[in-house]
Amino acid sequence: MEEYFVNNCAQANGDHEVHKRSCYWRHLAENMRSLGVFDNCHEAVKAAKRIFPQADGCRFCCPECHTS
Repeated sequence: MEEYFVNNCAQANGDHEVHKRSCYWRHLAENMRSLGVFDNCHEAVKAAKRIFPQADGCRFCCPECHTS
């Protein structure tokens, strides 16, 4: 299990990226919100979509959840 975060600021394509706590790119984002602890990124992205309907996994730390 790992803690996941979602970026409050959307990327240029409108996605709000979901990152694991350990992700290098999470540390570069200025405005993150904790989603909580999950077994996998699929659960974390689902939780993020309740906040931001256009959420997507980080291509580096959550490649199996990265769709765009």
